[in-house]
Amino acid sequence: MWKLWQLFDPRQALVGLFTFLFALALVIHFVLLSTSRFNWLEGPHKSAAADRSAMPSK
Repeated sequence: MWKLWQLFDPRQALVGLFTFLFALALVIHFVLLSTSRFNWLEGPHKSAAADRSAMPSK
């Protein structure tokens, strides 16, 4: 394992890893926020079809 760190600068590799993981976390969170089911800020949205089916028919 120590030979691997002779190929790469440890500081650069760790900064690159943390930057990639932070960007990945942001992308995952924004994808979840863009869905109606997992949007924890605005809550779930009901679709128009679900609203119509919940209303009693005459």
